[in-house]
Amino acid sequence: MSVDIDSLFRPRQKLKKPPWRKALPWIVAVVGVAVAIVLLIVFFWNTGTSDKTPLSNKPADDRSAVPKTKKLDPAARTVAKRFIETAVARKNLRAAYALVGPGLKQGESLKNWMTGNIAVVPYPVDKLDYAPMKIDYSYKNEALLEVALLPTDKAQKEGTKPQLFFLTLKRLGGKWVVDGWVPRSAPPVPSANP
Repeated sequence: MSVDIDSLFRPRQKLKKPPWRKALPWIVAVVGVAVAIVLLIVFFWNTGTSDKTPLSNKPADDRSAVPKTKKLDPAARTVAKRFIETAVARKNLRAAYALVGPGLKQGESLKNWMTGNIAVVPYPVDKLDYAPMKIDYSYKNEALLEVALLPTDKAQKEGTKPQLFFLTLKRLGGKWVVDGWVPRSAPPVPSANP
């Protein structure tokens, strides 16, 4: 048997792989990622339902209904009028203290209230010509009024301007109190740079 020595030292010819074998690692990687995503979705995806959530065919309770309005209690109107004559005018603050609720008292004692430095926007009530009240709403234990404080013509010429206020009334402990007094428009703020 004769061996061709030259053939032993000749470089071998490379075997050609089929083209699909080059793509095989990529195909395996894509399939592996897809399987991992499917497993994550199946085992960890929160669908928002559980066996503990009771389902019912009954309609849900409607809690958005507005309570039925009632005619404004005359006692509430009297408290509103008396509040303007006392707290807003800064006259007889002792009587005014009994007319206001916790929203306006803000924890102040009667002694502090009597100083006149209170959470009630003042107005020169003695210059009023007319103070009409419009009822925005009136319920069993709460009412909101719009109060227009309209000064006399003479007072307007002297610089007193008409002003609108929201007055909130609440029934606390069986009696009406004023729990809010807010100007409808913001008062002008003086400029820091004259």
